[in-house]
Amino acid sequence: MSDLFEILFTAGFWAATIRIVSPLIFGTLGELICERAGVLNLGIEGIMTVGAMAGWMWVYQGGDLWTGVIFAACVGALFGLLHAIFTVHLCLSQHVTGIGITLFGSSLSYFIYRMLLPDATTPPKIEPFEPLLIPWFSELPIVGEALFSQTALTYLALLTVPVVWYVLFRTPVGLAVRMSGENPVAVEAQGINVLAVRTGAVMVGSALMAVGGAFITMSWFDAFYFGMINGRGWICVALVIFASWQPGKALLGALLFAGLEAMQVRAQQSAGAIIPYQFFLMLPYIMSIVAMIVMARKTKYPQALLVPFRRGERV
Repeated sequence: MSDLFEILFTAGFWAATIRIVSPLIFGTLGELICERAGVLNLGIEGIMTVGAMAGWMWVYQGGDLWTGVIFAACVGALFGLLHAIFTVHLCLSQHVTGIGITLFGSSLSYFIYRMLLPDATTPPKIEPFEPLLIPWFSELPIVGEALFSQTALTYLALLTVPVVWYVLFRTPVGLAVRMSGENPVAVEAQGINVLAVRTGAVMVGSALMAVGGAFITMSWFDAFYFGMINGRGWICVALVIFASWQPGKALLGALLFAGLEAMQVRAQQSAGAIIPYQFFLMLPYIMSIVAMIVMARKTKYPQALLVPFRRGERV
């Protein structure tokens, strides 16, 4: 127990936590935007996978890192458009469509990978984003290495939180998005196209999810391999509920999960062979489920979430 307590005061632990939390921030905020507009996007796992592959493949084929991120976001937006066509415009089941998008995105990613690299026996590597040291701040003990020695994509992830909050709660666009998930009939009465708002929200949210996937291959690791998303998309869905659809709380929830994830790696080393390593692997997910159950009991969800909207109908 003392060893685990000491881990909390090491720079490596907090640096790992910030690194792990970055793709979760992108994915959680993307899902939050979709659900605020009234659309549940269970395609997040597949969208993060295709974003991871698309960004990495772009760089591997000779593109630069930032255009790789943009390319991944565009691919994610296209998958969001596909999801919106089925759920927003055709009013099909959001659950079934989301699962289908996940299966399609994951399978397509692996297919394209094998088509372009048929002879690859080990995942090829790229030159990922390098840590961007903030002058003076990066020299601070613990905090400097943890927060001010990260890659540019990590800083972008942290910056995205206040930007999403501001857009959702301080702009007319954000009001339209939120009301589309609360009372779309009232939005239509104001002359606003609810279908367009929901479609745009799903596309933007899916683009952020794809950037979260691209972070893993372009900033965290330097290669793409099968199964690397490893359920992070589903964790993002849980984090949205945990956060009560609030960007600030989403950041706190993501930090909690990332801290548990970073802790379990170090706890395995401390425990040695005394406790099976599988126990530590499942611990972050168990804690996330417990936290979601506790928070969900008093959560006020968007009233029109999962409710199809058809023009001219009154409910």
